[in-house]
Amino acid sequence: MIIIDEARIFKEIETKNPASVSLNGPDGILPQVQETAMRISEKFGIPAYVLADTTWGTCDLNTNGSKVLGAEIQFNIGHTINTESLEENLVLIDAFDDVDFDSVAKKCPEILKGKTISLVTDSQHLHQIDKVEKILTENGIKVKIGKSKGQLNDGQVFGCEFYPASQLKKEVDAYVFLGQSNFHAAGIALSTNLPTYILDPYFNEVREITEFAQKLKKQASLAIYKAAEAKTFGVIVGLKEGQLSKVFALKIKKELEKAGKKVQLFGLTDITNDRLQNLKGIDAFVQVACPRISTDNQFDKPVLSTPQANALLKILRNESIEEYLEIPHWL
Repeated sequence: MIIIDEARIFKEIETKNPASVSLNGPDGILPQVQETAMRISEKFGIPAYVLADTTWGTCDLNTNGSKVLGAEIQFNIGHTINTESLEENLVLIDAFDDVDFDSVAKKCPEILKGKTISLVTDSQHLHQIDKVEKILTENGIKVKIGKSKGQLNDGQVFGCEFYPASQLKKEVDAYVFLGQSNFHAAGIALSTNLPTYILDPYFNEVREITEFAQKLKKQASLAIYKAAEAKTFGVIVGLKEGQLSKVFALKIKKELEKAGKKVQLFGLTDITNDRLQNLKGIDAFVQVACPRISTDNQFDKPVLSTPQANALLKILRNESIEEYLEIPHWL
């Protein structure tokens, strides 16, 4: 069950006395966000809007939606980072999953006993990392936890940011991810090129994600080579507040034009195959919004992320693209 830090929310409202507030969080916890919003309205007698659009992380908080609604405080729930706020009137609220890892952690030695592993997780399970470390250590596994960097806490990863994992790449045999998210675990496997396992407490199983990650890499690499044959490119700037990478978009436009390609600039909030089908005369796209859009989705035409675009430029210069995803931050 997801536990939202409602005490923190109530304290903020009591202190700031807003006329209205907004709340949002990842799709998986929206029912709990709804319940919290109802409790706010009952307790304080103010409107509490649930922003029901997707929010993928601190790059995608939908603060614009909150401002349009006139909400005086926005509570973004479930994207724990090493700071409490990114801008005025935005408050990041912890949401932890209280699922128990004891049983599944004890299955790990069957696979990893005697090895050195890096223990990593996402926001919802950060509070469990020390407990799982103790269980694994007591069962013959040497555990290391990477230090915080960027927005990340010790042992934490995002879908595109892997500093605590990457810094231990030369010191460990494998990675163990706490949770159920193939999304996060595949990113670890791709950015480190080491075996990566998921400790899934919901199905009480330890499963390896490495093969799945390699399929994503193969698809990503194929898209780069297809894009190298393109004559016309669309370079897409993301319109979400944390995805507005105009500088790199203009840089990639300049580099592609140097290579003899025609380039048109686009702005999009949601980058989907359906939206791109409306754009004519474009052979391939580069999107600088979110790297996982390109690696985790199917498109009719090549749609490259920032690391893929950098690899494409190397191909056009007849350079090697080996290890192009093995970087700690994909932006």
